Amino acid sequence: MPVTRSAHRWRPPLALAAAAVLAATAACSGAGGGSSGGGGKTITVLMVGNPQMEDLAKVTADNFTKQTGIEVRFTILPENELRDKVTQDVATQGGQYDVATIGAYEAPIWSKNGWLHELTSYADADSGYDRADLLQPMVTSLSGEDGKLYAAPFYGESSFLMYNKELFAAKGLTMPERPTWQQVAQFAARLDDDRAGVSGICLRGLPGWGELFAPLTTVVNTFGGTWFEQDWTPRVNAPEFVEATRFYVDLLRTHGQPGAPQAGFTECLNTFGQGKAAMWYDATSAAGTLEDVSASTVAGKVGYAYAPVNKTASSGWLWAWALAMPKTTKNADAAWKFIAWATGKDYERLIGSSVGWSRVPAGKRQSTYTIPEYRQSAAAFADLTLASIQEADPKNPGAQPRPALGVQFVGIPEFADLGTKVSQEVSAAIAGSTTVDKALADGQKLAEDVAKEYR
Repeated sequence: MPVTRSAHRWRPPLALAAAAVLAATAACSGAGGGSSGGGGKTITVLMVGNPQMEDLAKVTADNFTKQTGIEVRFTILPENELRDKVTQDVATQGGQYDVATIGAYEAPIWSKNGWLHELTSYADADSGYDRADLLQPMVTSLSGEDGKLYAAPFYGESSFLMYNKELFAAKGLTMPERPTWQQVAQFAARLDDDRAGVSGICLRGLPGWGELFAPLTTVVNTFGGTWFEQDWTPRVNAPEFVEATRFYVDLLRTHGQPGAPQAGFTECLNTFGQGKAAMWYDATSAAGTLEDVSASTVAGKVGYAYAPVNKTASSGWLWAWALAMPKTTKNADAAWKFIAWATGKDYERLIGSSVGWSRVPAGKRQSTYTIPEYRQSAAAFADLTLASIQEADPKNPGAQPRPALGVQFVGIPEFADLGTKVSQEVSAAIAGSTTVDKALADGQKLAEDVAKEYR
């Protein structure tokens, strides 16, 4: 199971255990697919360095390769680096990877561009795959305009609020099932404890449309804001967008974790998982790692609540990390075998029995929530995760009609660049080197340039 890793970014302690196992079995690997020395196929897979993907890399050689004879060479990158790498390779038809991790943002756009193999025909021809078992929100988010599936969900997620029950109990605080952001800010103020090294809350501040702006756009939505109105009028410097962003930035600067401008999902997972933050608003998929006693010091101590709101009834995002097959692959059949195995029912049971039931990559199949062992292990968060996914509405995520699909993103090709550039300025505001007003005024100009393409 050769693994290539990025050396450009620090990996925090929560990832070290998995990384150590991978490093012990890693070997030098080149790019591109081909035949292995044993006569079997070799495929190359590009993946995001999240815990569930780390688990996949760890168990592949002893299971998938032994069963099929297909060797898998992994390249695992942090989220922002993954997005740059996969976009560069797939968009330029580089052909370096047979399977690539993409998300609900890329799948519809890239299918329209003709960059991906459709997977519906593969899934329907595979009697063991059971495409009908996939959760419909995930299927919809990963399908093209033709209704066909272009990436198979590896795990699905919404967002919710995680909190340390012991810290809440010590202060006599009770978390509502559906908190408001104002309540969250009040809790953060009460729970912030510099002397104990515990922040009131942890939130992403790392630049990136899929880092900082994943949670922040949901805050904008529930504060009544939007990137664009239905007629493509940009609203980045509108009062609602400004209020939401100022709230988020002020909350982080006042009661957030140290180093917030450099903190993404992985860093917040480490901070909260080590008991260094009282609350964390982020992906529902984080819960599995937080409840793993080998990776988290707060396992069994975490409470879960719906995504905080302000003006809307709900605000959770909708996302899937999924496995796609670029049109450039020369190993399509082998690539599908890997995708089918990694996103199938048996894989979830494999992870549950070998790694831990809380680590199952859930949120994609209805049958997952009927497995007794999983339901017992994930009792604290499974039902809330499923409910959050099912109530997320990418067609109507906020207070007004939208011109494109997406809860925490705008489903157009230009958004990746737009969201990332604006996030850089907002992150600078978190660091104190600019203001929210200036960041969003600059963002409005960028959004106006994008809007010209659609009006």
